[in-house]
Amino acid sequence: MTMIFVERLWRSVKYEEVYPNGYDTLDDAYHGLHRYFKFYNHQRPHQALDYQTPAEVYANRATILSPTSAETLP
Repeated sequence: MTMIFVERLWRSVKYEEVYPNGYDTLDDAYHGLHRYFKFYNHQRPHQALDYQTPAEVYANRATILSPTSAETLP
C-alpha cells in the first residue's frame, strides 16, 4: 500500500515540476526540486489528506500528541 503513495508522489513531481521545466543543469534540478517539495508540503492541498497540506496534518498531529494537549483530552 505504501508504494501507491510513493508512486503518486513521483508522478506529481515528474508532471508538475520536472517535465514542464526541463532542467539544463544538475544545479537547476536541485533548486527546482527543493522549491517544489516546499510547495508540495506547505501549499499544495492533497485530496488524500482531506484537502490539507502535509504540513498542516503534521502540525495538527503534533498538537494532538503533545503532552500538554493530552492532559486536556476527556
